[in-house]
Amino acid sequence: MIKFETFELKNGLKVIVHQDPTTTMAAVNILYKVGSRDETPEQTGFAHLFEHFMFEGSKNIPEFDTPLQNAGGENNAFTSNDITNYYDILPANNIETAFWLESDRMLSLAFEEESLNTQKNVVMEEFKEHYINQPYGDIWHKICALAFKVHPYQWPVIGKDLSHIERVKMASAKDFFFKYYRPNNAVLVVAGNVQLQQVKELAEKWFGEIPAGVKIERNIPREPEQNEERILDVHANVPVPAIYKAYKMCARTDSAYYATDLLRDILSGGDSSRLYQKLVKEQKLFSSVAAYITETVDAGLFIVEGKLSEGTTMDRGNQAIEEMLQQAINEKISEEELTKVKNKIEGYMTFGETNILNRAMQLAYFEMLGNPDGVNKEIEKYTSVTATQLQESAAKIFRKENSSTIRYFSKS
Repeated sequence: MIKFETFELKNGLKVIVHQDPTTTMAAVNILYKVGSRDETPEQTGFAHLFEHFMFEGSKNIPEFDTPLQNAGGENNAFTSNDITNYYDILPANNIETAFWLESDRMLSLAFEEESLNTQKNVVMEEFKEHYINQPYGDIWHKICALAFKVHPYQWPVIGKDLSHIERVKMASAKDFFFKYYRPNNAVLVVAGNVQLQQVKELAEKWFGEIPAGVKIERNIPREPEQNEERILDVHANVPVPAIYKAYKMCARTDSAYYATDLLRDILSGGDSSRLYQKLVKEQKLFSSVAAYITETVDAGLFIVEGKLSEGTTMDRGNQAIEEMLQQAINEKISEEELTKVKNKIEGYMTFGETNILNRAMQLAYFEMLGNPDGVNKEIEKYTSVTATQLQESAAKIFRKENSSTIRYFSKS
């Protein structure tokens, strides 16, 4: 159980305080409700680029990292389809340094052409290194575009095309900042050896005078139901042939999410999982196989991927995966296997709560979803899933007409 208290500033900034007197540290986490789904098809990769740009300093603080390091702290950030998240970890008695730094770049980010060009080059090199020059590196571009035809999940967080990042102008950067990086579009979580009144005073002092932005009205197009199997064959310089199968699944806030996540763990949760035991160890059709979900706020993807063993044809590999998925539909999972995956995920979540930063990020994320107390109900929602619900989820997801398959054929 993560205990917390909340309040809101007049400018709309939501603040959550989690007090933990057993540590000498504190985490200051600020989540902005903006990700790649807020981009347009003509300008993608912007949210991720802006994450980098935010570390270029503000008008009053030319180097973000130095003051934090001098206070004994460290920081980082990440961007997803749905959010951009920044965090600082430092000794609790130096917590005001984090308030000063985060508030100053929210209020007065330094818009310098040289800084923007520097970060554009950094992101373009990342794009080339991980998405263009890596074997299978373009998989997310291909699988997203194949699976989604309307929703902005049709491009990955890095962006749809390198040119989109290259042609970003300062005017667009300013528009993006003043639309999304406003207090009323953010959640601030302070966790650690802090006091509620202390955080209230610091939040008011450092964030209270920052003007609120306009209320964001999102009109994200709803992806229509997929009613046909989609297949894309790719001939590329990859080490071995590979299969990636993506199935549409429910949104993160859907009650079926928990059964879907457990289903993923049953299929691919380590060396004892069904896919590994059957397809790698027993039948030796694949050298590796995995299943994972995108966990997006809107309806996302359940993906199964595998690298084919020598001698395995593409058709045989695809058939073997589909047979395993069909088994999840036709045969009810045993109580023993279900209990095993439930215990595993409960242990994982309980262990995660020992980390002060994890608690802060989870509180921010669930506030973004609509209710920060949702973090305290997760274990119960997982443990209440039944074998019948797992079958129902499998039957809804693993339909051929709901699938998008990328088949990589090796040129070598």
